[in-house]
Amino acid sequence: METAAKLCELFLPYPEKGERRVRVYVPAHEEGETLPVVYMTDGQNLFDEESSGWGCWHTRESVEAERKSSGKAAIIVGIHNDNPWRDNELTPGSIGAVVRAEDMYDYTAPEGEVFDGFLMNTVKPAVEARFPVKTGRANTAVCGSSSGGLQAFFTALSHPDAFCAAGVFSPAFLLYSEEDMRRWIISKLQAELPYLYLYTGAGDELEMRIFQSTEAVYDILMECYPMRLLNEVVLFEEKHNEAAWEQVFKDFLHTFLSRAE
Repeated sequence: METAAKLCELFLPYPEKGERRVRVYVPAHEEGETLPVVYMTDGQNLFDEESSGWGCWHTRESVEAERKSSGKAAIIVGIHNDNPWRDNELTPGSIGAVVRAEDMYDYTAPEGEVFDGFLMNTVKPAVEARFPVKTGRANTAVCGSSSGGLQAFFTALSHPDAFCAAGVFSPAFLLYSEEDMRRWIISKLQAELPYLYLYTGAGDELEMRIFQSTEAVYDILMECYPMRLLNEVVLFEEKHNEAAWEQVFKDFLHTFLSRAE
């Protein structure tokens, strides 16, 4: 018997900030079937246009298309970050001192480690307890864009025992010096590491700067990270927006599910 697809809401306690909205999309599946899961650092722009003023990734449609083409599907967990603290919440302080250009937002209090703890200690256990998740590293990925892409990178490398893959889209690597990023990456190297899917465009000024900083980080990774676990995708005409991330998410989802057990 097949269980219909559903989009559910959880409200979970975020440290010192009250409850945080988390939406979980569970695709149609057979009774007793469990599914891989992708944890997303921005839940407000994943499922519908109404929840975001900037566009939508249409992840539900991507999951359904993947199910039709390959027979595989994943649960999508989106943690909402439509709040005044988003940029700080998704900027880890332990990578290094934040280098802020004059035309960028004010990253005065990086709190990425708090968000990481919320994901690992509150969201992940709650999702695994309530939904038909196929648990284990080989079936778990994390993904995000911009500051959320930076946070996905941080979380995956901080917990390689929990995530087999990370979708790192238009990541805000430009917030750190190359020296600090190199030091931090090297400190995270170990026997078991996640697959890194790095994407940038270059179609507007911000995305071009992100492309340049991502190229620098990719060069660092090529020196010390297993090449079989690296993939860089660049779509030069694409801008820093949801329309670009929507199309590349489809490829990341397919790649993750083809690697999942």
